[in-house]
Amino acid sequence: MKWTSNWQKEIGTIPNLLSIFRVFLLPLYLYFVLEQSFVYAGIVIVISGITDFLDGFIARKFNQMTELGKILDPVADKLTQLVLILSMAWQQPLIWWVLGLFLVKEGFMLIAGMVGLSKNVKLDGAKWYGKLATAVIYGGMVILLLFPKLSETEIKWIFGVIAYSLFQSFILYILEYRRLLK
Repeated sequence: MKWTSNWQKEIGTIPNLLSIFRVFLLPLYLYFVLEQSFVYAGIVIVISGITDFLDGFIARKFNQMTELGKILDPVADKLTQLVLILSMAWQQPLIWWVLGLFLVKEGFMLIAGMVGLSKNVKLDGAKWYGKLATAVIYGGMVILLLFPKLSETEIKWIFGVIAYSLFQSFILYILEYRRLLK
């Protein structure tokens, strides 16, 4: 693949522009969180979630899947998830263990992906359980932002659901990579 010429063509596709837009939403989200404008921060995350759905939908529906998009979309996803979890950690210390699980899962995905590439084996896009974990993180964080006065029990339930979806995704990706690398 000629990276420069393809990159120049691929950067302007709607799905890739949407992925880049999601990354640019992160400083705006952080600004609203720091200003304690949680409703606006929640709106930014909803917009990010919608554009996340749209970039994949448009790429598949209009045959705009690109090599650049296969990098941009997951990077935008992981950056968004990381920023969401980290931003919540200052207000909700319980989320630190969710952050640890997220980092272990993503570290595994990175290493397994590199091992797969070295063996000419590659995961064919995100799986349903990875998409579900992403949706649960988005949903949980929006709930926490829009309802900052939730009880400790409700917050623990939200973190529990996020942790469960991350853990389920982690285990299923381990099994998928195991199958692919055999």
